[in-house]
Amino acid sequence: MEIFFSTLNQTAFLFALIAIGYILAKGRFIPENSASVLSKLENNVFVPALVLGTFMNNFTVETFSTARWILLISTVIMIIVLPFAILIPKIVTKDKYLRNIYTYGLSFSNFGFMGNAVVSVLFPEMFMDYLIFTLPLWVLIYLWGVPELLISNAGEKKSFRTRLKAFLNPMFVGMIIGMIIGLLQIPLPVWLKSVVKTSGDCMSPIAMLLTGITVSTISFKKTFSDVRTYIVAIVRLIVFPLVFIAVAKFVPMGETVFVCALCSLAMPLGLNTIVIPSAYGKDTSVAAGMAVISHLLSCLTIPLIFMLI
Repeated sequence: MEIFFSTLNQTAFLFALIAIGYILAKGRFIPENSASVLSKLENNVFVPALVLGTFMNNFTVETFSTARWILLISTVIMIIVLPFAILIPKIVTKDKYLRNIYTYGLSFSNFGFMGNAVVSVLFPEMFMDYLIFTLPLWVLIYLWGVPELLISNAGEKKSFRTRLKAFLNPMFVGMIIGMIIGLLQIPLPVWLKSVVKTSGDCMSPIAMLLTGITVSTISFKKTFSDVRTYIVAIVRLIVFPLVFIAVAKFVPMGETVFVCALCSLAMPLGLNTIVIPSAYGKDTSVAAGMAVISHLLSCLTIPLIFMLI
């Protein structure tokens, strides 16, 4: 029951903010360009701050020396998941942009906002290990996920300059700076650390409001009748975790690694598919629907997955 209520609390928090964003947009209590403004704040301030804080606090020499096994397992699981995350969208849709959105959603769950909350409540003694486990995922997000799937125009041939510009986005720069600060243990003023932490904490609430604003512009009937969204959500929430549980019976691994891996795999679809493309003027209606449906379903799937183990 603890797992159920932990998941339910996070989902209720998430949907309360989505509802606020929806009401504000539908009632025209906010300017029409609010989505554009919020998405740019997310991309240029809040997400880079979250990434910067994550890496400067966890990307240390000590982390690599004491948690090499966790990092190795995380990287291996990621390599195994990626081919399926790329293949399944090709079967589901022919639209290249939607393929990118689905690929990102299958490759990277909401292991940050939702995953951190579930692990910190249910397995507090493993929370730091979980943060370390997710480091390779953060690296791949800002090396490949963001520049190739969310920013670049699908199907276009990209020049070296275009690729470089996509890579040198604020999130990637935040990751590199965070790595340098973490590895070299560069001391920062307390006020600056507070700015980074507080700005990073704004990422999820603002993303929820942005989701609500986006949802206000889409058709609920069309969203909830889109079979493709359910297929992607079921693969993310049920198929990946169950396959991992089955494989784990034959592959020896410690309890900590098992729990960290399962938590990252069992979380709903991530929110970057809304936050980042919207700042570049891309259509995020499908991504918003995907977020709503997958987070609703996760209220049932996450408790059920953990009951199995």
